[in-house]
Amino acid sequence: MKNTFDLIVLGAGSGGLAAAKRAAKYGARVAIVEGDLVGGTCVIRGCVPKKLLVYGSKYNEYLSNAESFGVQVSNVNFDLETLWRNVRKEVERLHEIHIGLLEKAGITLFNGWASFSSPNSVCIKKTQDQTNFLEISARDILIAVGGIPVRPNIIGSSLGLVSDQVFEKTKFPKKIVIVGAGFIACEFACIFNNLGVDVIQLVRGSRLLKGFDEELALALQSQMNSNGIEIRFKTSVNSIKGEIGNLKVILEDKNTINCCETLFATGRRPFTENLNLKVAGVETDGATIKVDNLNLTSSPNIYAIGDVTNNVNLTPVAIEEGRVLIDRLYGKQSRKINYDLIPKAVFSQPEIASIGLSEADAVSKYGENNIKTYRSTFRPMSQSLAKNNKQCFLKLIVEKSTDKIIGCHMAGENSAEVIQMASIALSMGAKKIDFDRTMALHPTIAEEFVTMT
Repeated sequence: MKNTFDLIVLGAGSGGLAAAKRAAKYGARVAIVEGDLVGGTCVIRGCVPKKLLVYGSKYNEYLSNAESFGVQVSNVNFDLETLWRNVRKEVERLHEIHIGLLEKAGITLFNGWASFSSPNSVCIKKTQDQTNFLEISARDILIAVGGIPVRPNIIGSSLGLVSDQVFEKTKFPKKIVIVGAGFIACEFACIFNNLGVDVIQLVRGSRLLKGFDEELALALQSQMNSNGIEIRFKTSVNSIKGEIGNLKVILEDKNTINCCETLFATGRRPFTENLNLKVAGVETDGATIKVDNLNLTSSPNIYAIGDVTNNVNLTPVAIEEGRVLIDRLYGKQSRKINYDLIPKAVFSQPEIASIGLSEADAVSKYGENNIKTYRSTFRPMSQSLAKNNKQCFLKLIVEKSTDKIIGCHMAGENSAEVIQMASIALSMGAKKIDFDRTMALHPTIAEEFVTMT
């Protein structure tokens, strides 16, 4: 019975950890298997270290504006190697904290890589090519192994970085080409730019951040351009030549760009290829695990959450999926997840954040004559003494017949913090009149949401 559990969780990322700890609280005997550091993509090589780099990169702007506020700054030196080193130390600290929390919850952690040996059991190897293994079994198994970055299939792609590798660097390049238009591409473009790196961003399509409101994306694009980031649309990479530090990016139109590094931020895919899913009877669509609306796979006791299902690839979604699943399996609750109102943010500079429908989606769903849009664009007070061109952009979308707010969008300082609170209101079905009746907190950026007319 030593290696028999009620629940085995594959992957100690945000979703897996949330599910494992929730199950342990219900009294289940839980094992969790992880071949990497405990914490998953978000903690180890995603949200957390990236946000720390964002904070570090902002000091360049703070110091540039200091004189406007009467602060005299001289002999400033940016030690970027120290920034990298401290970020990695914090990641290691969080890894240890998560291990401690698992121990406190009575969860057994197996360090190694798992693959199915039957629908109710998995083999664990210290390395994926190892012949010796440990086998454990359980009534229920949860797959929460997350995703990995996609490297494009072009000549010389191995010379470029993917997002996981950025945090392994010890020095910043003088010039970088970033390929992509999504969260990761825009965030790293802004980080590198603020740290003094010459940045060129290549976008295959005609806009940034597909899935966000177009005006919001344009507000970010305008500020990125003003900050010195060169964005080239309708541009694709054919190949890369040279060596790290001296690369030549060859475009489809045969033009070339010389740079020190290249970062591919062209998407992610589920990390499922080594799980031996066929043995367990788990059906997939390519690398993506098929699940029903209760996160059950084609095998009656195997579940999947998070990025492996390719549903909504966001950390809070994986966490909620894990908790809801366990509440249902072990807590006899009937909760379900509302995927309609998921707040999302890009920690670019400026930040952008959203909850609800974009204007285009609102028009598609309700019709152009059945919605009303409110906008506000202004320079925030924090920039008034520095007298630069940084702007805030706020937008509300309202369904006319019900007065219900169906979209709330913001670009500017602390957008994510503001939209997090707005998310509560929208989740409760707030109407425009509810915002209008709310007294403004002055002077703030967020007060614009309750004073729009």
